[in-house]
Amino acid sequence: MYKYFLLLLIVCAGLSRAAVPGNDVYRRAVENPARSAADRERDARELPEQFLSFAGYKPGMHIADIFAGGGYYSELISRVVGPSGRVFLVNNPFYDTATQNLLASHLRNNRLANVVHSTVSPSDLKLKAGSLDSVLLVMSYHDLYFADPAQGWPAIDAGHFIDQIYTALKPGGSLLIIDHAAKPGSGNTVVQSLHRIDEAFAKRQFTAHGLLFEADWEGLRNPADDHSKRVFDPSIRGHTDRFVHRYRKPSE
Repeated sequence: MYKYFLLLLIVCAGLSRAAVPGNDVYRRAVENPARSAADRERDARELPEQFLSFAGYKPGMHIADIFAGGGYYSELISRVVGPSGRVFLVNNPFYDTATQNLLASHLRNNRLANVVHSTVSPSDLKLKAGSLDSVLLVMSYHDLYFADPAQGWPAIDAGHFIDQIYTALKPGGSLLIIDHAAKPGSGNTVVQSLHRIDEAFAKRQFTAHGLLFEADWEGLRNPADDHSKRVFDPSIRGHTDRFVHRYRKPSE
């Protein structure tokens, strides 16, 4: 009996040690010395190590960072998925232009060899069906309900956009979204004015298009944000109350 108990302790200890690299991969991605000082400064408000752990990204995955902007998350994910994985940094022309300097600094000299940058129309994301392990939308889901053609942001068919993501995901693949929270019950009515969206509305839309809500993460919440200010207001910019959802495409 004692020998059996001792053997059990050894096995459990081995399993515990085996679990550590899965967590270390996120820490190594965040602490990589090649990351810029600006990105490291941003880490304080994004908590990337905890987010990547919640997302469950792993080496070898193929992940699309849609409306990725300058590529802050794309670089982190590229370091998690490693050389056997692939990150698709997908922008529309507006995001490419608005973040061109950051984008250039992240992608210069092919420093992220596993990142593929594309510039597309939201009506055709050019994602191959069943090709992705995960899709990420960071502070851009609300933009599906925003329109300002004069400034280069035409209206988007949100339902078609979500359907493209669903089709591109492998069975069992995940969708992660981070966005600025609006007042409960406001739906998408304050997107145009505040660039915020009601998280219950988001949940209804994604599940209506076949995705299963799996979990949320409270790490980016800010109870001091009363959801009344525009996200660019200096008093709240960079510190908005943000919801984080993980959805799953059903396995076949």
